[in-house]
Amino acid sequence: MGVLKKFEQRLEGLVNGTFAKVFKSEVQPVEIAGALQRECDNNATIWNRDRTVVPNDFIVELSAPDFERLSPYSGQLGDELAGMVRDYAKQQRYTFMGPIKVHLEKADDLDTGLYRVRSRTLASSSNQQGPAPAADGARPAAGGYGYPPAGAPRSPPALRPCRGAPPGALPGGYGYPQPAQPAAQRPGAGPGAAAGSRTRYWIEINGTRHQISRATLVMGRSTEADVRIDDPGVSRRHCEIRTGTPSTIQDLGSTNGIVVDGQHTTRATLRDGSRIVVGSTTVIYRQAEG
Repeated sequence: MGVLKKFEQRLEGLVNGTFAKVFKSEVQPVEIAGALQRECDNNATIWNRDRTVVPNDFIVELSAPDFERLSPYSGQLGDELAGMVRDYAKQQRYTFMGPIKVHLEKADDLDTGLYRVRSRTLASSSNQQGPAPAADGARPAAGGYGYPPAGAPRSPPALRPCRGAPPGALPGGYGYPQPAQPAAQRPGAGPGAAAGSRTRYWIEINGTRHQISRATLVMGRSTEADVRIDDPGVSRRHCEIRTGTPSTIQDLGSTNGIVVDGQHTTRATLRDGSRIVVGSTTVIYRQAEG
């Protein structure tokens, strides 16, 4: 069972208790959990062959109405989110430099249903439990929120929409290029990839960008999909995009199939601007040299 699904089930087990009101919020806890996973992935720093360090201190900024709904449960929710991050890191073989903490904060510049995640890597002091020693004797400095450890590539924090957020409500939130990586580690980089090439991949749904930061991206209705599409005509794991030269899309045995550039298919090659229809939702595939 996936980490997000376990987290969702734990919260559902408390729905008749103090968490009952949480699920009435515009922002859903499982969406924040998914954003924290992406924050770890986007800010992962490779120290050596056996150690990849990710942030351990997170700030979740919420609109005033969402903060008022969630703040009475911030302690319990923060503990659950920290546990989810710990489980996800174990699954991905990530390392932390100190204890995991998740805090909620109010942001007056956010509208209801939007939230923003910031993170930093904080080294543990000698009296804290669970410190992970730095690789090769290096001592990482504490980073500012939204940035990985000192010396690592930086990427700006992104606004995240919740289900039901109005189309176009996320200006420029997704689509930031990822920290520079060796060509062999970049999504879609294969034997034929040029050593200095940098190709960015993303999709657009209702005016919102979703960056493709790995070699594959699964779209579907499940909370475990990389991009969740709340559409009754979309299967839980509907289709998968594989970036490369060329990029392709593969149907994953969905009920209603996929339509690519007007053709009903199970597999197709993608180009910049390809239109993908899943259920009643149109997805635009984009790629660009960066």
